[in-house]
Amino acid sequence: MNHATTASTLDVTLGGLLGEAIGASQRGRLSSFIVDEASPALRLFGPEHRERNTEGDWYGEHAGKWLIAAARAAARSGDATLRERVQHAARWLAGQQQPDGYLGTYAATHRFSVPQPPKPGTWDGAPARRTWDIWIHAYLMLGLLEVHRHFPEQRLLDAACRIGDLCLQVLTEGGLDITTLGNHHGLSATVLLDPAAQLYLDTGEPRYLQLALRVLEQADAEPRLQLLRQALAGADAADIATAKAYQLQWNLVGLAKLWHATGREDLMRAVEALWTSIRTHHLTLGGGPWGGVAHRSREVFNAPGSFSPQAYVETCSTLAWIQLNRELLQLTGDARYADEIERSAYNDLLGALAPNGEDWCYYVFPNGRRVHTTYWRCCKSSGAMALEELALAAWSLDITGAVPMLAMNLIGPADVRATLPDGRVLCVQAYTAYPFDGRIELVIRCAEPLRLALKLRIPPWAAGATLQLAGQVPLPAEAGHFVLLDRSWHDGERIVLQLPIAARFEVHCHRNVQESRAPDGSTVRQEVLRQDVVALLRGPLVYATDGLIDGFKSAETIRLPDGALDRTAPPGCVDTLPGDASGDGPLLRLNLADRPPIHFAPYYRAGGRSHGAWRLTWLSLAPADEPPATDEPPID
Repeated sequence: MNHATTASTLDVTLGGLLGEAIGASQRGRLSSFIVDEASPALRLFGPEHRERNTEGDWYGEHAGKWLIAAARAAARSGDATLRERVQHAARWLAGQQQPDGYLGTYAATHRFSVPQPPKPGTWDGAPARRTWDIWIHAYLMLGLLEVHRHFPEQRLLDAACRIGDLCLQVLTEGGLDITTLGNHHGLSATVLLDPAAQLYLDTGEPRYLQLALRVLEQADAEPRLQLLRQALAGADAADIATAKAYQLQWNLVGLAKLWHATGREDLMRAVEALWTSIRTHHLTLGGGPWGGVAHRSREVFNAPGSFSPQAYVETCSTLAWIQLNRELLQLTGDARYADEIERSAYNDLLGALAPNGEDWCYYVFPNGRRVHTTYWRCCKSSGAMALEELALAAWSLDITGAVPMLAMNLIGPADVRATLPDGRVLCVQAYTAYPFDGRIELVIRCAEPLRLALKLRIPPWAAGATLQLAGQVPLPAEAGHFVLLDRSWHDGERIVLQLPIAARFEVHCHRNVQESRAPDGSTVRQEVLRQDVVALLRGPLVYATDGLIDGFKSAETIRLPDGALDRTAPPGCVDTLPGDASGDGPLLRLNLADRPPIHFAPYYRAGGRSHGAWRLTWLSLAPADEPPATDEPPID
């Protein structure tokens, strides 16, 4: 948890894979996408465009997203040029705000405050016009608040508050319903929960809590949404509204903040219930929320139990999943949320990013082609935001208890400087080649002995992990939990974590079972389809074939040796090979008796990180020699 006061700070510089990605994004997307008011993403808000825009587009979201990510990057890195651009853009946007608080991209007749006729026959409950106006304002509120947080300026906070005031007026005195202002049965507008709750947390003004509660009340009253009551009733994430993954998860971030603001336990129960649903049924092996199976749209959650190696992971949805887990980690300190951030970060998120920090994939697939998206696509800004979420989540400082607590949430090389409320400073230097190697050495630096609780996360796959203080016997460290070291630290003390990293198999057995009634009324169940697939992992990394198998095949069926399905690769079945000169870590070679070896690389770089590369994570397993399952008697 990070409840730092003005007298305490936490400065973190990440190295390794995550640090390289964050740095590339800052040098690429964040430094070039918006420079001044002539940049396309800002011109949308100027009167020349705004007053004739009746298209109902969502492109205005980019300004708010960029403000969030760029403000964090400028504050974290001390980049003076980026800071100037952030402040200039925020001030310019505030200057475009209308007298009533409107700060969008739509003509006066198409704004969210103007009642619109319904749009009949839509599958997703979309209104007739201005589908994305509230959405754009939600991102602008968060962007202005983020800039004000790092570089305080009253007019920026005032601009965010005026948006909140307009929304409150529209949803109360104006008589409009939030669920009529966005598609997906309102999910694209009820995301206002997040900035409304944040505005209350930042200002303490009761009217913004009223706004957040009003949004929740209306969201729960819409029969096709019923956000809170369905979650509390145990509904799966795929059954709420249209199950749009990005929007639903963003709503959950708002619910978590509203729980923080009110202490209402039903809100946290709802968030945890849907978090569990998503974690259990709706993530790829690489940690991204997926859709696109059968009749499902590519950006909505699949029905529970669905499976396809070609399913879609929208980078925006990965951002929302990381945001939700960071919010829950901050509020609860539970290691499982950090586990999910790390899994998504090292696999599906990095797997969507090009090395230049500018190009992103709209979608990634366990099995499929890497395709970089176009200039205006949402995922380019979402990916940059997600990387800045990692910079915030990696380490955290909690000063609310009797003993300050510093937590390592994400593992990797880092330089950490924690300044406590009394002015004392403790630094931690993390030396490691993680995620390629499981040895992590932490060196403590402090001018005088300092008592502090150090929390170190042990990943859930790291059974057999050990922790050793210099000169002491190694101690076991439980996988899936934090190790807590509460003691007085001295300058130069060292801690060594050893996480066993070995190749392991992940097998997915997808079965389609048909159920019917027999003449006597009994239930008859028969397995009619079975698809068994296998993937390779090593530590936190998912691996994929490095290009097409044998140079041309986009799929493969293999037969594994006996004993290979217990997750641990048998001796000789998988070799670990040195990485190439890029320093991107070891490769894996799968050795099988009936075919040439297959080579694997970490998913994020398999096939090369260029547009058009192929990645194959799941390989089909040969059918087992067993009769089909049936409840019916044999036929003579």
